[in-house]
Amino acid sequence: MSVFEKIYEQVRKIPCGKVATYGQIATLAGNRRWARVVGYALHANPDPENIPCYRVVNRMGGLSSAFAFGGAERQAELLRADGVELRDNGTVDLEKYLWDGL
Repeated sequence: MSVFEKIYEQVRKIPCGKVATYGQIATLAGNRRWARVVGYALHANPDPENIPCYRVVNRMGGLSSAFAFGGAERQAELLRADGVELRDNGTVDLEKYLWDGL
């Protein structure tokens, strides 16, 4: 299984209404140092219908200005549709919405 496939496997597990961080997905995929690779993989997402890359945020709960499928505003729309509320500064409250990885 390729590194990207390992990453996609973990991203598919993030439930509706939750988010994960790049570092968290990297760790779950097998190497905590792959956080940047997670970003590359999500940018190349071959199946956005089934690999919810919009549920991955940075370690501060920030959205991606380079979100591959429409930018940070589209990512925000998709997260809101999942029931994830954003703070006034446009970040996700990780204490409330961070997926436990189980």
